[in-house]
Amino acid sequence: MSAEVKKRRSRRKRWRRLSGEGEVHRGTYIFPNLFTTANLFSGFYGIVNAVNGYFEMAALAVFFSCVFDILDGQVARLTRATSRFGVEYDSLADLVAFGVAPGLLIYLMALRPYGRLGWLAAFVFMACGALRLARFNVQVETASKKYFTGLPIPGGALMIASTVLFLNHSDIMVTKSFIGPVLLTLTYLLGFFMVSTLPYNSFKDFEVIKAKPSFVVFGVILFVSIIAVSPHHMLFLMLTVYTASGPVRWIIWRVTGKGNPPETAAAVSAAAPQVESSEPEQNPEGAGPKDSQ
Repeated sequence: MSAEVKKRRSRRKRWRRLSGEGEVHRGTYIFPNLFTTANLFSGFYGIVNAVNGYFEMAALAVFFSCVFDILDGQVARLTRATSRFGVEYDSLADLVAFGVAPGLLIYLMALRPYGRLGWLAAFVFMACGALRLARFNVQVETASKKYFTGLPIPGGALMIASTVLFLNHSDIMVTKSFIGPVLLTLTYLLGFFMVSTLPYNSFKDFEVIKAKPSFVVFGVILFVSIIAVSPHHMLFLMLTVYTASGPVRWIIWRVTGKGNPPETAAAVSAAAPQVESSEPEQNPEGAGPKDSQ
């Protein structure tokens, strides 16, 4: 082997060490992808249960999908196994778990009697969820860290799932009552909220966590305890409050003259020109760095 070839290989290895490339074993990328696959499986399992009429199991599957969706991003960051492939795979899994599954669930449970208006509501929810995912991927480098622009698609899916659990547990009749039109309107509204610019809290204020870790731990314990009192009712109540927080915050800002936060407005305006430049070159395997879309 010539000295020139050895010199080139040594230079290439040194550049990889400086750039961080090659520090993560290729097998590491399997772990976040396993959680993404579990997310996809839970979504498909929810679809199967919805088709078979097991609506409560389908709703629970959406909640499990949310858990796996959070874990795949956390595992990818902890193992430094983030990549563009993981981002795309995760978005496709999210579309099935948080777009198709809850849309089909609410249609089969409550919207079927409304015919075309009913299945169009389910389609609007799914299509708006896909648009929400695409917008998140475009704005991921410029979006506000404090607020989401529009309702995250897991939030819309969990709102539907918690509503189904609440109605089933409370033995509330959906057909031949005012509940049916309410659910039809809710489905359309959730789709609109996802593609809107309404500000939703992202709960990613890590400075507070670092400053008051004991207070945060106490808050988590209190949060779990409140849910444990009556999971069906408390989950529905909390998700209703979160879903309504976007339009309420927007109205308050408009009335007080505050408008959209500067970082959110900048993210929206910068989305279009940064479609190509905001996607970093990464390893083509592994799960992508995302929190909630």
